[in-house]
Amino acid sequence: MILDSKRFGLVNAIETMLEECAGNPDVKPELMESVLEISTQPCVDTREAGEQLRALRREVSEAARRHGFLIGSSGTHPTARWEDQRIAARPRYRDLVSALRFVARQEIIFGLHVHVAVDDPDKAIHVANGMRVHLPVLLALSANSPFWRGDLTGLASTRMPIFRAFPRVGIPPCYQDWADYEQRIGFMVETGVIEDYTYLWYDVRPHPNYGTVEIRAMDAQTRVEHTLGLAALIQAMVKELSEHFDAGNKLSHYPHEMLDENRWLAARHGLAGEIVDLPDRRRVSTKDLARRLHDRMREHAQDLGSAAELEGINDILAHGNGAARQQVVYEANHDLAEVMGEIVAATVA
Repeated sequence: MILDSKRFGLVNAIETMLEECAGNPDVKPELMESVLEISTQPCVDTREAGEQLRALRREVSEAARRHGFLIGSSGTHPTARWEDQRIAARPRYRDLVSALRFVARQEIIFGLHVHVAVDDPDKAIHVANGMRVHLPVLLALSANSPFWRGDLTGLASTRMPIFRAFPRVGIPPCYQDWADYEQRIGFMVETGVIEDYTYLWYDVRPHPNYGTVEIRAMDAQTRVEHTLGLAALIQAMVKELSEHFDAGNKLSHYPHEMLDENRWLAARHGLAGEIVDLPDRRRVSTKDLARRLHDRMREHAQDLGSAAELEGINDILAHGNGAARQQVVYEANHDLAEVMGEIVAATVA
């Protein structure tokens, strides 16, 4: 979020920020002029990703301050109105608004995407299929958007239902293999309903241009250690699923409607509720399920050199996700300016 330094409101200043950070390809525009995207280059491990991410946050924060702005990271801005935001002057974004109208214009939300390289196309499909059951847990851990247009919504992730208005989002279909994926997406491209596969905005998708599986289910994180914790957890999960594929194993079947229901429960309650422990039929504490997943991934993270970064998940489990922390600040004085001040302070610590 590009913010006014006095009242913490969103500022339509992406062009100023890009000019100030000229020459850095990792600082980019997004749909709205008040939104700034930063992205690390491919990294060997999460330690390297952390070094890049902290440097990028410092760079854009310092660039913002030189113009009287601030930078903050959260799943939504607590008080912003989409009606006040300008669309970035880029053909893709203007075409998107032309095609989707209100659905695109009201999308003033902020997400975290994690790419993990996978060395085989059929394996990438296996990994993406296998990640589907874990997406609600990742959403619950990352939930960081309890406010929308000045209201405490009662949701841990308000970002999720806002984005749900888009087509081709949420839990993706299950594909048999790469050939099945290629044929089905090719059908959509050939009929002209999408330009290419990047117009699939599912919570997880293969990204053949990069050779990765991309996980897109998470709210943007305020604290960099939480971003890195989620990245370490996801990388370990991709490693486990890759080994599962290499061993010739088959995935369990998960009813799509139950995966989607778990996703809703995670958005509604975050870590404070329950979800169904698929493929079983019993509801369990979402926090307990997240802790179980974390513990199972610890050895994989050690193998990948990501054990230190994985500790960010322990901090979320011990002290709450971003949504819970925002609500603690809000409950003191019911002052959303205090919430924004805390977000800004924690974004570049």
